[in-house]
Amino acid sequence: MRAYTAGDTDVPLLEETIGTNFERMVARFPFHDALIEAAAVPGADARRWSYTKMNDDVDRLARALLALGVAKGDRVGIWSPNCAEWTLLQYATAKAGAILVNVNPAYRSHELEFVVKQNGMRLLVTAPSDRTSDYVGMARQALAECADLRELVFLPDSGVDGLDAGVPANEAELTYAELLKGADAVAHSGLNARMAELDPHDPVNLQYTSGTTGFPKGATLTHHNILNNGYSIGELLGYTEHDRVVIPVPFYHCFGMVIGNLAALSHGAATIIPGRGFSPAAALEAVQDFGGTSLYGVPTMFIAELALPDFASYDLATLRTGVMAGSVCPVEVMNRVISEMHMVDVAICYGMTETSPVSTMTRNGDTLQQRTETVGRTMPRLESQVMDPGSGEVLERGRIGELCTRGYAVMQGYWDQPDKTAEAIDADGWMHTGDLARMDDGGYVVIEGRIKDMVIRGGENIYPREIEEFLYSHPSIQDVQVIGVPDAKYGEELMACVILRPGAEPLDAAAVAEFCRGKLAHFKIPRYVDVRESFPMTVSGKIRKVEMREEAVARLGL
Repeated sequence: MRAYTAGDTDVPLLEETIGTNFERMVARFPFHDALIEAAAVPGADARRWSYTKMNDDVDRLARALLALGVAKGDRVGIWSPNCAEWTLLQYATAKAGAILVNVNPAYRSHELEFVVKQNGMRLLVTAPSDRTSDYVGMARQALAECADLRELVFLPDSGVDGLDAGVPANEAELTYAELLKGADAVAHSGLNARMAELDPHDPVNLQYTSGTTGFPKGATLTHHNILNNGYSIGELLGYTEHDRVVIPVPFYHCFGMVIGNLAALSHGAATIIPGRGFSPAAALEAVQDFGGTSLYGVPTMFIAELALPDFASYDLATLRTGVMAGSVCPVEVMNRVISEMHMVDVAICYGMTETSPVSTMTRNGDTLQQRTETVGRTMPRLESQVMDPGSGEVLERGRIGELCTRGYAVMQGYWDQPDKTAEAIDADGWMHTGDLARMDDGGYVVIEGRIKDMVIRGGENIYPREIEEFLYSHPSIQDVQVIGVPDAKYGEELMACVILRPGAEPLDAAAVAEFCRGKLAHFKIPRYVDVRESFPMTVSGKIRKVEMREEAVARLGL
């Protein structure tokens, strides 16, 4: 049987813009909670928006953008950690017909200026400066260096001690409050007229891929792409107006703004922001304080939450579901998430920015094995296949090749880079993911790693995930990543990078080899072991194996 599947085709696609969809939810659930931001400082009140209040604030912000002269298709950047204003701007730009450009909060001057110039950004909304990032100073530098950038808007500091909200220095700079004052110059009819011009297939979002090799590329996503993907995820999670979704993952990435905001808000559910960045305690407090029914994270976030010394003191009884994405979840972690966090319907989502993002997903009722060994089945109205990276032929089920995706969720292309788009999306419309995968007889997809992460040792193809799964069973190991490092004799050798459990005995290569002996083939036993406190990560929670390899090569003198 060929490694090809098509998702459910009986599910209709939404043929509306994000703004129109949101207004439908406002009409149905006017007084339900839409957005809650936990207090930034102890003792303060959380900020809350009903659907009606959020719609009023979104409209005011959208009219303010129109008053500033933002035209349909103009690029408006948001450079900020998670906050309520991020969500409001996401919906305001969608109503105003602008293209929201998500700027990674970890970017520094060089990266910011590249992104601003690459898409001709017209306006940048920036976070207050904090102890680690001079957002205001770097934004001002971009304003001076980038010809298309006309205005900066400084977000308020939300009452967090030590943040600098930015004081406008000239007419090209505005505070968020000053921006909103401009809305009075545009009537509601003006905004309605702009919304009437919009088409669901218009671009609404630009997301820059990680750029681990070369400069990042801007994936161009439409209302149709991300609204339908978010809605489909919400449907498979069983979301209703009674759900309350805790989102500690970043909005700048699809995980936060699509799997989070769009999935929840297209179903009348509430979105809950635990804080500007991830804190395991803040995430669990948000579940407890606001009755969270769904919790999001990459596996390392769930590992950190479960490792809290006072984990058992949190009341998580309201949880029923959630999403894990970014990497495969170890079976022991999944067991604890289901049994100790009550997330019996937790789903695994797989995808990439270029596919809006989710292309495969587990379903309610899937077994523990399917939720830890696979990334589920093809999403409704999408297609998946596993191809030979060399010949392009579709492989038989069970064989490892490159996973490809086709359907409504595939991006329009990389912004202003038709050559890069053609490298990623073939003539038949298949998005090539760069991931090694196999498909089982039931159509479930197993990710074996990135094509570039595969280790070739003495002619043997080794998939790090298999070894990582085995090493998770070691009593001293809390988390593990396996990488390939150069070797004169075999071409590559394996290194296990491990984080030890609190109080665990020290671990070295000899001890790991002894643990593996007789259970793994000799060529799969790591030659090197690197005990670490943490792994380098992207802001979206994906582990940067490229950086770990570079560190290992330097340290070992290879």
